[in-house]
Amino acid sequence: MADEPLVLGIETSCDETGVGIVRGATLLADAVASSVDVHARFGGVVPEIASRAHLEAMVPTVERALKEAGVSARDLDGIAVTAGPGLAGALLVGVSAAKAYAYALNKPLYGVNHLASHICVDQLEHGPLPEPTMALLVSGGHSSLLLAPDITSDVRPMGATIDDAAGEAFDKIARVLNLGFPGGPVIDRLAKEGDPAAIAFPRGLSGSRDPAYDFSFSGLKTSVARWIEAKRAAGEEVPVRDVAASFQEAVVDVLTRKAVRACKDQGVDHLMIGGGVAANSRLRALALERCERAGIRLRVPRPGLCTDNGAMVAALGAEMVARNRPASDWELSADSSLPVTDPHVPGQTHTHDHVHEISKDNLYS
Repeated sequence: MADEPLVLGIETSCDETGVGIVRGATLLADAVASSVDVHARFGGVVPEIASRAHLEAMVPTVERALKEAGVSARDLDGIAVTAGPGLAGALLVGVSAAKAYAYALNKPLYGVNHLASHICVDQLEHGPLPEPTMALLVSGGHSSLLLAPDITSDVRPMGATIDDAAGEAFDKIARVLNLGFPGGPVIDRLAKEGDPAAIAFPRGLSGSRDPAYDFSFSGLKTSVARWIEAKRAAGEEVPVRDVAASFQEAVVDVLTRKAVRACKDQGVDHLMIGGGVAANSRLRALALERCERAGIRLRVPRPGLCTDNGAMVAALGAEMVARNRPASDWELSADSSLPVTDPHVPGQTHTHDHVHEISKDNLYS
């Protein structure tokens, strides 16, 4: 519909340059340029390399998204960008690019929260988010339980990881098993051929006196690593598939159990799961099983929308425009530790009447 906001979103919080375009809750383009192959040589993301990769990929990725969407940059109703949390240098590239496009095109600028964007992206696939929404976000940097009465202005942390995030634990165990980087996809694949009950790995923070909604995967990671080391020290072959399956089961067991408990405790009859680890097949299957048993509706975006992407940023930006949330100031800066309680970074004096026409003509004719 013509009255639905057309928004371009830019995501550069880590190692993927994502540019998405949405009209309302309809996805028109989702262009991604990943530098993961470069980082794989180092066994993890190197911030400086990520920042340089964003610089090189930004303009081509924006142009690819506009072409895919079949729209002109002048048609946009706003530019949204991840302002945090994430890698400081990588975020700066995205914020600077968004400012440049918004300034030259005379469009409002919206700095949004990476975690809130992961929740909002589900609207592109399953329609408007219920209010409130209970969300389990699991990725390489975050494992959080969030309650969002209003995704544009009210996101409340229920629980979080006190040490390693779930995705980080996957990467570290994959490294111990010499499976390469990133670890999530390969462990998921090998686990399908293993026995999840073969090894009784610990479930962190699962005792009756432990925090109900917080997570801890550091002890699990250490337990798995020591089990593998003991096998190797004894000259025995490590059953990689069984280790992968048992480790993965320990992670998803805790994640799903606590998420369902949070829904019951808060009286929420649905659960949204997002973030890169939400692409894990066992997490999806166990979450569905437990949600159905508890009478909870499960919402999980397709895998391509779970990992970092510009579509999720555009989705939240479009929601900001639709709900008349204030745009960000030109002084918007990247905040690597932006709290999830700030779904976006509003400004007080944001105007566009000072844009020079010549700058717009130089960029887009």
